Amino acid sequence: MLRLRHQLEPGRAVFGELVEPERIATGEEEVKIPTSRAEDAREMGHPGVATQRARIDEVVVTYFARPHSYTTDDIVEISAHGSPVVLRHIVELCVAAGARLAEPGEFTMRAFLNGRIDLTQAEAVRDLIDSQTLYQAKVAAQQLDGALSRRLQPIKQKLVELIAMLEAGIDFAEDDVSVMPHGAISDHIFSVHKPLWMLSFSFGYGKIVHEGLTLAIVGRPNVGKSSLFNQLVEQERAIVTATPGTTRDLVSETVAIGGIPVKLVDTAGIRKALDEAESIGIQKSMEALADADLVLLVHDASQPWTAEDKDLLHQVRDRDLVVIENKIDLTVSKGHPETAEDFTTVCTSAVTGEGIPELREAILKEVGGEARTGGEPGFLTNIRHQQLVQESLSSLDAARNAVYGKVPHEMVLLDLYNALRPLDAITGATTTDDILNLIFSTFCIGK
Repeated sequence: MLRLRHQLEPGRAVFGELVEPERIATGEEEVKIPTSRAEDAREMGHPGVATQRARIDEVVVTYFARPHSYTTDDIVEISAHGSPVVLRHIVELCVAAGARLAEPGEFTMRAFLNGRIDLTQAEAVRDLIDSQTLYQAKVAAQQLDGALSRRLQPIKQKLVELIAMLEAGIDFAEDDVSVMPHGAISDHIFSVHKPLWMLSFSFGYGKIVHEGLTLAIVGRPNVGKSSLFNQLVEQERAIVTATPGTTRDLVSETVAIGGIPVKLVDTAGIRKALDEAESIGIQKSMEALADADLVLLVHDASQPWTAEDKDLLHQVRDRDLVVIENKIDLTVSKGHPETAEDFTTVCTSAVTGEGIPELREAILKEVGGEARTGGEPGFLTNIRHQQLVQESLSSLDAARNAVYGKVPHEMVLLDLYNALRPLDAITGATTTDDILNLIFSTFCIGK
């Protein structure tokens, strides 16, 4: 299927042509067979002469010799122009010559099984493919580079050292190997528990980075919710008029704020409904409010806080909340109630754009960032990893309680081994085939 200018060499890109398979004229018909088998065909009784093979496309072919490839196998990559018809034809020619289609995630699974990458890096490949923002891609690239594995490694090492010391004290007591005192065991367990708990704490932010968050903009009618929504989206997405109650249905749009996908939801103004349509819109607003990860409560800075404003603030005070004093271009705010002083407050003008950058910063600050990750590059973005870390922490707590209860070291060791196994499962040291199949089945074909 290829006509190359030069012979393939490991690590070298070679220019060539994609050609039709050689056709052998048999007298009654032409038999289409792969070029590599043309001579074999003649020897097996096809005396005809090969026809001229037509060029389909120009290609670049790269040969990666084992183990210097993604999967550590011998791999040949064919780079053609982007025509879907040509690319599909290349696959068809390969299959006709004896290849088969890869299963979802098979290349990455081969890389994992051959020791090229660990399981956290394999899962990072999928995250990199699914990235919607550059920041998500950057985080996935850090995980692909082994950031999470490097953060886990010293934690596992401390735990293994503790297990080894307890095992030695039990197995070689007759050889005068000292038995570790209970206080020292507790200190060692704490030295493992603390960084592992910090890693678990990072999941709050990592989940938001991986999945994004939903942000609901709420407030009374005509306080500027839709105008703020348009400012954050940076386009006229929601209808804006001077008439209160314009927004009757939910309007949503996903944007990137600080690299995090944020689904903005503009809601209907919350007040006593004047008709059925507005009543339905307000009901949807309350549902969006309940589902939101972060709430932006908008108040008209040119008006004093009303009973409806205060009642709405009371409803959302237990949520992650940013209070917005909007319309500061009209007049100075009349002040906000004492209950709002406990929350992040940003002054904006949806008309002039004043305060919008500060609003974006307030949203990111409310999300957490460095505080939730402990300032380290490797943090949890995967629910499977979080569950395994929680299992390990629970076993460490059980081991610590056993030490306090003067339980024999043999029983403490059981809890410590139970704490080690989930950490091994994160990187893939003790992962079952069922878990592997579940993970790699979510990959796209060809990865």
